[in-house]
Amino acid sequence: MPDRAEQDRLDALRGVLVGPLPDIGRRFSALVGQAVPHSALVIFTRECTGRPRKVAGDVRIVEKVTVAELDRLRTDLGPARADSSIRFRGTAVLGGREHPVHAILDRTDTLLVLVPRGKSDVDAELLADQFAIVALGIQLQVRHASPAYLAESRAASAERARTVAELTEAHAATLETILATLRSPDLDDTRARITARESATSALIGLRTAVDLHREMAEEAVTTAFARLRGELRALVPTGVVVEFVDPPVGGRGLPGEVAHAARAVVRGAVLGLVVQPDLRRVRVAWDCDGANLLIDVRDDGRGAVDLGELDRQVRPRIETLGGTYESESTPGWGSRLSATLPLDHTEAGEGRHALSVLGPREVEVLEHLVAGRRNRVIAERLQVSESTVKFHVAAVLRKLEVGTRGEAAALASEAGVKAAL
Repeated sequence: MPDRAEQDRLDALRGVLVGPLPDIGRRFSALVGQAVPHSALVIFTRECTGRPRKVAGDVRIVEKVTVAELDRLRTDLGPARADSSIRFRGTAVLGGREHPVHAILDRTDTLLVLVPRGKSDVDAELLADQFAIVALGIQLQVRHASPAYLAESRAASAERARTVAELTEAHAATLETILATLRSPDLDDTRARITARESATSALIGLRTAVDLHREMAEEAVTTAFARLRGELRALVPTGVVVEFVDPPVGGRGLPGEVAHAARAVVRGAVLGLVVQPDLRRVRVAWDCDGANLLIDVRDDGRGAVDLGELDRQVRPRIETLGGTYESESTPGWGSRLSATLPLDHTEAGEGRHALSVLGPREVEVLEHLVAGRRNRVIAERLQVSESTVKFHVAAVLRKLEVGTRGEAAALASEAGVKAAL
């Protein structure tokens, strides 16, 4: 039996894991703040394509630190080890300035960076162990790809893509104008012109490189995503069942991160639902792309006795959250088939869906129950939280959506396409 202090630490760590994913940096900062005093904390993970940085602390650091800086530090420490974390104590550039840092690269390839406050001894092993649990929790939440996570990730990805595009156009236009001016034969002072031209060229290359990095993080090659699915299914399918994989075409468009995560989660859920049938021998998994959509097809050679209703409840919310479509059929004696279409482009939403983008993942879950017409007590039972917590979330939903009643919130959500929680 763990002692009281150990139990308190475990409870505190559990509190870090169960809250909304975008705020996990702040919760982890609060957990380790006493043992490891720090002015800023950053968690960097490529798993979260919408918000790869989870931050807490000094806004002069955390609001300026770039993905490129974090990726550079991660690359310097990596590659991640399969059996242990990599620890680093030194300096690194964050937000354009050099800072002393404690950094940990977990085996999940998730990076933790702390800017220490003052000189203090750090229990690096305990910090690494705590972060390992948090990093695994992040990975599992992303792999589960809940509708709330997918909605938040897609909104964040769309906003980041717009920001990157706007900055790219603005800076590229400025740099290209400078280059055109410096190339003019009418200018004097050749040395100054050459120096300025080289600086502008270097800045333009750096800008393009940064944009490529953002694009690389936000997208995943369809062949890579499918290869990851192969590895994940290998450990889930029981002995005696053969999984036939039909690879997607090589090349073509990459998958937005949330689409790749959702597609793998949908296939995992479908396969797990199919392999419970007796005498099942084969499952076929196929992906294809038509340029605008990812097409998913899963079928088996079973007796057609699978519970399609239960499968629908598992996979449909993820698909509909991303604006996709889903169909399933089962024929006795011939087997079952499930197909889904996930759009690769984020379509501009109406006012209602735009308003929903300000809600956190737990608030979206509560809103789904409001759409279903449930009272606070029932919602608390479904989400396994206290009724006072539900009241807090409901109040936040009404405030953020700028409505006065639960019914108005539910109507706005329904118009935006939010489905009632089952």
